[in-house]
Amino acid sequence: MLFLSKIIGNLSGRVPSHANFSNSYRNISHLAIHDEDVGSMIERYECLFSQEGADGWDIRQAMNDLTGYDSVPEPRIVIAGLKACRRLNDYAMAIRFLEMVKHKCGNNRKTIWPYIVQEVKGTAKELGVEFPEDLGYDKPELYMESVFDM
Repeated sequence: MLFLSKIIGNLSGRVPSHANFSNSYRNISHLAIHDEDVGSMIERYECLFSQEGADGWDIRQAMNDLTGYDSVPEPRIVIAGLKACRRLNDYAMAIRFLEMVKHKCGNNRKTIWPYIVQEVKGTAKELGVEFPEDLGYDKPELYMESVFDM
């Protein structure tokens, strides 16, 4: 009953004095560190992807967090992510990760994506991972050449 009275008391508009809701949004993810520099972020994700005990959920969580950032991941992070996918033997996740990186390039896709491909190409070839364009994922499924271009 004591617990129920505390809940009812809080619902009646009283907020406990120890509650601080001003920064609560910053603590949503255990990976979100807002005051770190780029170098430490790169090292953190390389470390996350290279952990031997990391399973598919951990790798997907790190990739999902990378998707939430307002930047394109560095080639070092992409290489570490591809190696993690290879260690888990998850080819589909590697392709989706490359698609996510390409999508993150946004309007600068013609300048940023070729740079990332250039930096990652050796590792991708070593791991046996093809780029989405090589698999035809950059075109619709039933893509046909226009009759006006023939």
